Amino acid sequence: MATLEGGVNVDPIRDFTPAYGVAERLATGVRRLTARNGGPLTFRGTNCYLLGDRDITVIDPGPDDDTHLADLVAVAGAPIRRIVVTHDHADHAGAARRLSEVTGAEIVGSAPDPCRPLYRPDRLLADGETVATEAGDLRTVATPGHAAGHLSYDLAGSGLLFSGDHVMAWSTSVVVPPDGRMADYMASLDRLAVLGARSYLPGHGGPVIDGLARVDELKRHRQAREAAILRALDNGERTIEEIVSAVYIGLDPALAGAAALSVTAHTDWLEERGLVRKVGERLSRW
Repeated sequence: MATLEGGVNVDPIRDFTPAYGVAERLATGVRRLTARNGGPLTFRGTNCYLLGDRDITVIDPGPDDDTHLADLVAVAGAPIRRIVVTHDHADHAGAARRLSEVTGAEIVGSAPDPCRPLYRPDRLLADGETVATEAGDLRTVATPGHAAGHLSYDLAGSGLLFSGDHVMAWSTSVVVPPDGRMADYMASLDRLAVLGARSYLPGHGGPVIDGLARVDELKRHRQAREAAILRALDNGERTIEEIVSAVYIGLDPALAGAAALSVTAHTDWLEERGLVRKVGERLSRW
């Protein structure tokens, strides 16, 4: 894992080996199927959650992949009635339309990115709206940041929150401008802290057992990264790539693009607050 120069590490929990092709029981009425799309940004693959045993709700149907779609239909064991989406990235929402065509399920969830919509929901969900499922009511919690329309879902009476890509155990979330904004991401962490104690079931990797502790850890990590970026700019103008080199030590080259996106999101927020200015491709302190 790359370390943050002069800051703190956020220790990931990478001990996660999914049983591909199997719906693993996590709690009463809650199962997890992990897609076979592992990679540098998806870890072992996208987690798709199945709620209920006789009337199925799928949270994040995953990538548009023939093998994965076949797995999803096979393990459901009952009619899939509704498809709920946390955000419109291809690894989460890519299979939504094809799964709907096969099953007749309604697609509900987050607003797609207007610049590059990757899925078309039948119905948009607003913050605080509920979706009735066999496992209990899902309450929508708006958590923009990773993506502007990102939603999390609180399962009533279970102590579980489906956190999508907002909070994960295996890694920090990548904030992807212009759709994603660091100011929104930090505000969404604060919102989850106010929500109270929960365990989170994320879009990638294993469960976050102590959600509040992880939220606090991620917030401190982002604050330390911002401080490191400002220190990097104390020595004069730099490009995003130069800041990445200064701030990330031992970065896996496969993650350089993701690191540049996160640094861009940080510097955009710093610029909004009048702490940094950008001229062309170079940034400096005010």
